[in-house]
Amino acid sequence: MADISANRSELLLRFAALLLLGLAADALFFHLLLNAAFGPLLTRIVSLLASLGIMLAMLQGIDLTLGNRLSIGRPGILAILLIAAVLNYGLYAALLLAVPALQPLAAMVLATAASMVFSFFGYSRFVFRSE
Repeated sequence: MADISANRSELLLRFAALLLLGLAADALFFHLLLNAAFGPLLTRIVSLLASLGIMLAMLQGIDLTLGNRLSIGRPGILAILLIAAVLNYGLYAALLLAVPALQPLAAMVLATAASMVFSFFGYSRFVFRSE
């Protein structure tokens, strides 16, 4: 039982590392594109797609399943990441439209933090699901 718990903790750490690497790529692309005079909404779409592509490429080399016992698999992880990206963009756009004085980078940080929490808890629900 302790071995399975350790494996699940390792899976959560791997998923957190994947999210953090995606966040770093997203922030870099967002900053570069925002300085390239794209609009803040278009910049966010492009940076999200780029970071999602990077995370999907990294996902090919990272095993986030607990053998065959974890019911989520790669399609489920992909679904969590896609839903989180849509949530991220929706929150970002809502923040910019609701608070026009808010800097785009601050809106990106807030939206990304919320979507990362969603992703982490969504994934951990599957990891800690009883078999």
